Amino acid sequence: MSAGSHSTLRATNSWFSRSSMASATSRKRGHVESLAVTEWSSLATERSEDGRRRCAWDWSAREYLAYHDDEWGRPVTDDIRIFEKLCLEGFQAGLSWLTILRKREGFRSVFAGFDPVKVASYTKRDVERLLTDVAIIRNRAKIEATIANARATLEVQRQTGSLAELVWSFEPKRRGRAVPVRLGELPATTAESTALSKELRRRGFRFVGPTTVYATMQALGVVNDHLKGCYVRSACEQERRELRLAPAARTKA
Repeated sequence: MSAGSHSTLRATNSWFSRSSMASATSRKRGHVESLAVTEWSSLATERSEDGRRRCAWDWSAREYLAYHDDEWGRPVTDDIRIFEKLCLEGFQAGLSWLTILRKREGFRSVFAGFDPVKVASYTKRDVERLLTDVAIIRNRAKIEATIANARATLEVQRQTGSLAELVWSFEPKRRGRAVPVRLGELPATTAESTALSKELRRRGFRFVGPTTVYATMQALGVVNDHLKGCYVRSACEQERRELRLAPAARTKA
């Protein structure tokens, strides 16, 4: 999810939907449903039933708790998982992140675990087959985009070594980056997400607009948008400090 829209789940996957940020209503992906911007933007961390302070998401669905604690914001450098996240963020457009989480195993099954080598070989016959599969979101453009993104991933690997190296080269400078206190401080896009979006599209990726890309950056830990006081934030920051990637020139946004 994003942070603004994820950004906030989309901001939190941000956790509001991308459209919610734009429309002034948000749902931080399953988190805060149908709140006026003036209301959700002021939300900070809150104490959960287990006594821990977490980002103010909508905790009515247990899937969100596991996603927040164990996945969102934790650094990912595996190309398969990065490819998966990019594709699922694209499928989420116009839907709730909860829908994606509940169908994620279905997506993984029909898309061969998001192995880009296997998905890149899918044909028009596979597209027609997937359009009848209730385990996933049956949207032709998004299914075709997943296949195109698999092929683009293989080309990135051939040219630069890994998709991870490309994505992480757009990480913002860590020093001096403000720690968000309230959901309203989480952006829907940034200069870096806009630049990465442009580069991905240049390389043939689809459904990778700046908001989707920022949501992906949040989810992959390229940025740490857990709010100040959230107990997960420090764990994510420690994992980011321990992260080791092949040297890659940082993009100037």
